[in-house]
Amino acid sequence: MTPQQFITKWQRANLTERAASQEHFIDLCHMLGQPTPASHDATGAEYTFEKGVAVDGPASKGSKGAHGFADVWWQGKFAIEYKRKDKHKTLDDAYRQLNRYREPLANPPLLIVTDISRFEIHTNFTGFVPTTIELTLDQFADKQTLDTLRRVFTDPGSFKPAESREEMTQEIAKRFGELADALRKRHPDADPLDIAHFLMKCMFCLFAEDVDLLPKKLFQSLLEKSHDSPDKLKPRLQQLFNAMATGGDFGIDEIAYFNGGLFKDGPTYDLEYGEIGTLILAAAKDWSGVEPSIFGTLFERSLDPTKRAQIGAHYTSRDDIMLVIEPVILRPLRREWEAIKAKCDDLQAKKIERRDIKGAKTPKWHDDQIAKLLNGFMERLAEVRVLDPACGSGNFLFVAIQCLLDLEKEVIQFAAQEKYGLPLIPNVRPTQLFGIEINVFA
Repeated sequence: MTPQQFITKWQRANLTERAASQEHFIDLCHMLGQPTPASHDATGAEYTFEKGVAVDGPASKGSKGAHGFADVWWQGKFAIEYKRKDKHKTLDDAYRQLNRYREPLANPPLLIVTDISRFEIHTNFTGFVPTTIELTLDQFADKQTLDTLRRVFTDPGSFKPAESREEMTQEIAKRFGELADALRKRHPDADPLDIAHFLMKCMFCLFAEDVDLLPKKLFQSLLEKSHDSPDKLKPRLQQLFNAMATGGDFGIDEIAYFNGGLFKDGPTYDLEYGEIGTLILAAAKDWSGVEPSIFGTLFERSLDPTKRAQIGAHYTSRDDIMLVIEPVILRPLRREWEAIKAKCDDLQAKKIERRDIKGAKTPKWHDDQIAKLLNGFMERLAEVRVLDPACGSGNFLFVAIQCLLDLEKEVIQFAAQEKYGLPLIPNVRPTQLFGIEINVFA
């Protein structure tokens, strides 16, 4: 199939997602000269349509229980989710759905969503900032587009971003350090904490607009529109912060209520042309890719004049944090979890063995015992308390709860297997964390 034949055929198509997906993908393979799932892997073990996955939350696509299906999956290369063509809708829902599948699918490096007329290739490399390549059907006649699509099959590693999460995080913290320095020089009588508070608001807005807590690129657009008129930025920022403090309207956009007190008070400062430019450069980064486990320390140092010289020189990396978290918190819990899994599997095996005996009834206590074991371990995870007596910006605590959440998710997925079919409710929460710190910047 030639690119033009492919374009002509699928421009006319107005089929449901299920009716179109497999034929479309087979045509794509033929156009690119790549193997189809059945021709490459007759067993479907590593490359297949409708790859079943166990997921958290409600089932999708009519599946039974906590299960879903990825439309196309090739182990170690990509997962693809199709959606029905609708020019009025984005592909965000499809991407969110595919993100729910990525761990059960062994984290393929590329997550691809499409409604046939539009394609989004999202990178998913551990430790690297996610990037997105957007393509449209009418570009498929272009050689560069075809090369990009072919690399999805032949060389997915070539999509790895050049900048790691850690490098991007350090760069962002450095820019905020420059802003803090500039504001302190122009406002020598200002309380450094007020300057820090203002920059924290800006930082949070940059993060919020990239994870859809604020309208997409709202804060970046505000900066860009005020770049040549710096005197207009301060009242505009104050209006936005006020809207975030209470919830309400900002121009034609509806702003959610942000609790926690960050936006309730504190001064807003004038920014000069170059300082706005610094924020615009920071806004161009994908803030959803910021590495939280080191950002707190870097940001704290960028704001604290006594620690300014330490930026990028000394900080505790995530790997270093895990040298404490792994033996102190995770290893003992994992030993308990492995023992509980073994007990559950043993009870399940005995249940099946008894069921296979002609005329024997399966006693309900097997199911009750399994449920008791799994619910008990979920309660155990929710009872863990973590104290960092010199917590700084809370980086150790952040990694600790992330590890607890990952283990909890593993328990939920184990219980959701068809042989158990037990829905579990997450219980791990931030109130399990405690920290002590004398540095008010932290």
